[in-house]
Amino acid sequence: MRRTVWGAGLAFGVGVLLIAGGARLDRGVPEWVLVVPLAVACAGVLVRRRAPVVSLGLGVVAVGLDALVGPSLGTVLVFTDNLYAATLYGPARLARGLLAVTAVLAVAAGAGAGFWAADWRLLAVIGVQAALVLVTPVLTALVVREQRDRAAVERVRAEQVARLAELDRRAAIAAERTRMARELHDLIANHFSAIAIQSTAALSRTDLDPGTVRKIMESVRENSVEGLAEMRTIIGLLREDDAGDGERPGSEAVRLRLADVEVLVERVVAAGMKGSSRVEGPVREVPAAVDLAGYRIVQEALTNALKHGESPVELVVSYEVGRVVLRVRNAVGDERRALPGAGAGLVGMRERAALVGGSFEAGPSPAGPPGSGPGWEVVAALPTEERRPVATEGVGGLSSQVVGLMFPRGAGS
Repeated sequence: MRRTVWGAGLAFGVGVLLIAGGARLDRGVPEWVLVVPLAVACAGVLVRRRAPVVSLGLGVVAVGLDALVGPSLGTVLVFTDNLYAATLYGPARLARGLLAVTAVLAVAAGAGAGFWAADWRLLAVIGVQAALVLVTPVLTALVVREQRDRAAVERVRAEQVARLAELDRRAAIAAERTRMARELHDLIANHFSAIAIQSTAALSRTDLDPGTVRKIMESVRENSVEGLAEMRTIIGLLREDDAGDGERPGSEAVRLRLADVEVLVERVVAAGMKGSSRVEGPVREVPAAVDLAGYRIVQEALTNALKHGESPVELVVSYEVGRVVLRVRNAVGDERRALPGAGAGLVGMRERAALVGGSFEAGPSPAGPPGSGPGWEVVAALPTEERRPVATEGVGGLSSQVVGLMFPRGAGS
């Protein structure tokens, strides 16, 4: 605001000096009369940003009065600023209209002067002068206005891209946290569930002989040591990721294979459940990701059977054409186990199956393991051929949204 006031004052002072210096058409009126239209035009400068239409109106009034008593160069120059401000800060429709009106007035002024003086050379001279006064400020303001609008659009677009990038980053962090939580859950739950069940049995049974108690404690110690070892392994992998080595699913798959699930069944049996396993079909190599996912699904399904089910538990690994089907069935009883669960086991198994393009189902089954009634069944079918993973919520989904927003279908290049 202060700059506008100083600008209006400066324009008024320069205008007064021009009038005093004779930059006007003398019609025999006192010089102070010419100052009146100059002051009106300068008043328009004061409101050029807040009320550009008012500024244009004051400029038109000032030029009209100045034409009657002068005209003077100072008022005409200030009027060009009124035109510039109305085009730059006024409505877009007014800006386009001013260009047409000023162009017509410039041509009309040149033609009128040529017709009145009977000298068509004045058509060019007066026409050019009128264009300099009327059209030039409007064209200049239109160019500045276009650049300003384009900069505003680019600024908004940059803000949207930054916002989407931030959402993408948050989705990546959430996906990584989910992956870490899934790995930790699958690693720890199996061992600690066995420890909890065995220690509970040792504490609740007072009739156990020292040999049985020692055997239980040995199993507890074995599960503790193995759980700690696997915990150290995953912490080591996370530290390697932090060091910038990235994810190495293949390295974990070398240690944990679907062919080793027999060890998991033995661990459940050692915890006190009756268990069995069998393999159907010719055993063959499967992709590393499927190997790891299958191992983890079997591990989690057996852990759930240990925590919430009853004996017996049965594991069937079927190698079929193009896929391997994992089936874990256990009996269920009326008594609910006291071991709590976080509810992440089924979610983790379903996510692992989806990540390798497989399917997953879990629920009550009318036919439990052999020798039992109805039970609980977990079935996972994993493809053994390279297949594009199913898109899940997270980084991929958000990136697709970003790409879709940045490059919408049907938009021209």
